[in-house]
Formats: sequence, C-alpha cells, structure tokens
Amino acid sequence: MNKLIIISGPTASGKTSMSIDLALHLQNNFKIKTAIINFDSLLFYKEISIGTAKPSLKERKSLPHYLIDIESISSPMNASHFIELAQKQLEQLMADEICPILVGGSAFYLRALLKGMYESPIDSNEAQSFIENLYKEKGIAPIVEILKLGDPETLVNLHLNDHYRLVRAAIHLQKTGEKISIQKKTLDDNLPYNFSKIIQPWNILHLYLDIPKDQHFQIILKRTEKMFNDGLLEEINDLEKNGFSLKEKPLSSIGYKEAIEFKNGYFKNQQECIERIAISTRQLAKSQRTFFNKISPKLSFNPLIEKDKIFSVVEQFVC
Repeated sequence: MNKLIIISGPTASGKTSMSIDLALHLQNNFKIKTAIINFDSLLFYKEISIGTAKPSLKERKSLPHYLIDIESISSPMNASHFIELAQKQLEQLMADEICPILVGGSAFYLRALLKGMYESPIDSNEAQSFIENLYKEKGIAPIVEILKLGDPETLVNLHLNDHYRLVRAAIHLQKTGEKISIQKKTLDDNLPYNFSKIIQPWNILHLYLDIPKDQHFQIILKRTEKMFNDGLLEEINDLEKNGFSLKEKPLSSIGYKEAIEFKNGYFKNQQECIERIAISTRQLAKSQRTFFNKISPKLSFNPLIEKDKIFSVVEQFVC
C-alpha cells in the first residue's frame, strides 16, 4: 500500500474529529486498518495540551496516533526532524498495509514532507554559534547587514520581522558561503504548491476542510472559552512550577502567548484575553487559508455539512 490520505485546513476547522470519524468508518465498515499521523506543530509537545486542542487520551486510545507528545517545549521541533520522523512512520505503516491519515494545519511542514525543503545545516558549530550569539546580543540589525552583503535576494523574499528565517539564512551563508536564496529558487522551480508532483512515492488524496468565516469565528470563540474553562491558566502555572521559564518558543504561539500575558497583568480581565486570542486565531486561519488555497490538487469540503461526501470520496480512493 502506498496510499496516503491528507486532512488539512485552518485551525479549528474540525480536522481532528473528522480524521477520527473517518478512520473508524474505514475500519468498522471496510476492515481497512488506519492510523493518524500528526503534522500540527503544537501537538508534538508533551507538556502542553489544553491550548493546543490536542486529541483527548480517549480519542487516541480509539486508534493509533503518531507524532503527538514526542518532544519537550524546551527542545522545539524543526522541519527536518519532522520529515525524518514522519517519513519513517509513514513508510512503516504502508509496509504493514495500514492506511495512514496525515492530519494538521501546519502547511509548511506538509509541503516540506511532500516537496522537500532547504538543505541548510542545523547542527551546532562555530558558524552557527557566531550568528546566534550575534543575534542574541545585538538583535536582527547585524544579521540583515550580513545578508545585504552576501545574500540580498533573501532580504527581498523575507519580511524583516521573520527573524527565524533571516537568522537561518545567515547561518547557512556563514557556514557554506552559499546563498540560501539559490535553494529557494530551486524549490520554486519545482512548483512548490503543485502537489501532483511530489518527491515521495505516494498516491495521495488531499482533503481540505474549511468553514464559512462568520461561522468559523464563532467556533473559534467557543473553543477559546473552552480552553480557559478546561484550565489553560492552571496548565501555564504548572509549567512554571515545573521549572519552565514560559519563554520557550512553543509558548509564543497563539493562546499561550496571550494567556501568559494575562497572567502577567497585560489584560484587564479574562474576557478581553479570550477575545484577543480569538481575533489572533482568526488572523492565523486567514493566513493558513491563503497558503492552502495556493496548493493543488485538493478536494475542499465544509465538514459541518459534507461529512458523507468526504466518506464517499475516501471510500473510492482506498477501496
């Protein structure tokens, strides 16, 4: 078996529940073994659950889930590590005649797995330490100056607020003497949004879930309220009690960032914090839509009213 089902979409579009319902439908009605592989960036971390809308333990016991709770927030996942883990797991499942369902909203990770990514060194070495220390001590300005001299094309392609990728480009330049923008051009020439041509030997069915924007915002707002009711602030307090600084990179994500700010007195009340999270989540969903809308081929569905259509399409694909 080399068939792969992908369920993607913006945050809070029902990907988790749809993937579980679909997997159980295939197993119970067609005796097709299934498993779920996560590609949502926050679900990798074992210390955070409430603010990530992670599948519950009960849901995970109903069928196999992979790439959830595999890292600590103190050592953030990167795309190359994700590719290594996901590719190995997917190949093993396919060899065992288990149909994998790849589920998440992190389009960058999905594209990296299917289309490839920059081959930039990430191991610790003198060049990397030099750039990282320069950034910590003096900020992004000297990094920009290095790229102006050595890789001005990257400055055209990246926003000046995208410190992560600017620093990475400078590390690549410092270590190899080569422009990371050359690799970007190679990937661009490989049609980065065309998923009919991928580097993996898989036959994929890409299901994209989305909900009308007004309806979606109400779902986002209710989900945010539920996170607070379920103990988001208590989860953050527990992290601090267990020795975390609350400055770990995964905690700068939407939901945790604002909740930590609320804890530190930034918002006048909890409701203001909830509304800020909901608005930021809506903005994230907009950027995710922009990315996913460029990707083809894919089949788009409203999961609230088209569940039967999704099941039918998948049945034709796997049976």
